[in-house]
Amino acid sequence: MNSKVMRIITIVVTVLAAGMAILSGVMKLTQSPEIVATLSKAGVGQHVLALGTMEIVFAALFIYPKTMKIGFILLSCYFAGAIATELSHGTALNAVLPIVLIWISAFLRNKTIFLPTSAA
Repeated sequence: MNSKVMRIITIVVTVLAAGMAILSGVMKLTQSPEIVATLSKAGVGQHVLALGTMEIVFAALFIYPKTMKIGFILLSCYFAGAIATELSHGTALNAVLPIVLIWISAFLRNKTIFLPTSAA
């Protein structure tokens, strides 16, 4: 595939992945009643500001090329925990799409995260 097309696809997927995390974080920071109610049902309603801040910081780390790997790890852990919480409480799996997009974006941006590098 053309490198220009791949670059555009990579940017679009990265913006979608990070954008979902940032939007979710902003909704938590603004204490959207629906979000607070959902998190309260899961038992973490008192931590809504901390969770929102973490999402935004982790997404920012993921966007910046030099900190992309640590941002990838932190976002993966965050959304994996969200999936576990959603499964244990029988709620909708809202965290699946962001984590899938984060993994796809990370692979497109830096394949060495998943594949071994050839020894020189």
